[in-house]
Amino acid sequence: MPEIVICECFARDGLQHEPVVPATAIKLDLLAGFVASGFRRIEATSYSHPQRVPGFADASELLKHLPRRDGVAFKATCPNPRAVSRALEDRAAGHGAEEISLLVSATESHTARNLRTTREGQWERVAGMAALGRGNFRMVGVISMALGCPFEGPVDPGRVVEDAARFADLGCELLTVGDTIGAGTPRQVRALFRRLLDEVPAIVPVAHFHDTRGAGIANAVAALEAGATRFDSAMGGVGGHPTRISYGAGDTGNVATEDLVALFEGEGLDHGIDLDAMMRASSACEEALGRRLLSRVARTGLWRPATETKERENV
Repeated sequence: MPEIVICECFARDGLQHEPVVPATAIKLDLLAGFVASGFRRIEATSYSHPQRVPGFADASELLKHLPRRDGVAFKATCPNPRAVSRALEDRAAGHGAEEISLLVSATESHTARNLRTTREGQWERVAGMAALGRGNFRMVGVISMALGCPFEGPVDPGRVVEDAARFADLGCELLTVGDTIGAGTPRQVRALFRRLLDEVPAIVPVAHFHDTRGAGIANAVAALEAGATRFDSAMGGVGGHPTRISYGAGDTGNVATEDLVALFEGEGLDHGIDLDAMMRASSACEEALGRRLLSRVARTGLWRPATETKERENV
């Protein structure tokens, strides 16, 4: 099986709904920890409007001082055409992101509520953004509400497949499949990812699951069983959609990176993450936010067979 690639999303998706966002210097220390842990894709920031999302007002400054390493790609979210222009300016200055992400929603109701337009209107905007970014970045299409919508209920998998094909036609190499409200089940995930892999081979699906109802890890396994090798997660299970909005209740965060990596490790899968460095990064994230986060592995520690523990002690 090909090596699994996990994108660490703490610094953007994880922080976007925090009431107090760590200072730029602290973010940079955390990102350095993610690089040291072996993550090859890292979501670093967003080019959101600095007045609307002040936590990412430092996007350009952050990218300028990132701990660069060969083989590591940093991603920035671009919510509008001006964001892509800013990404291009930073790229031209020599310190831009390697990847940008472009967002659509799978349902009309969520598009109207969240993006203040129609689905077709958002696709027109995304097409223009993709034209700006093509050839300058690896572009990542994002489909939110891919497995269920709080306003429309179940989502037709065929619509998600059609959206995937549209992103592929625009030049996107990766497709983030977002279970925004944690509505998906392993059966749904397995069927959807099989369709995506079979029907849209030109784009690589990325499993981005929220653990709202406790099914995030199970859904990640289902995606893996369907053939997925790309996953998003966030240290401590932070982030996800905001709890302050009407359709977000309870723990709405991402799948916890520590738990996902520990599961893959236990299954003997090649994931490229240094477990000890990851646990140090996990502790640093908790310290940065000043509270215990939602990773089970962070609470219990990594489990290692007695033979491995003994070998480590003898080194």
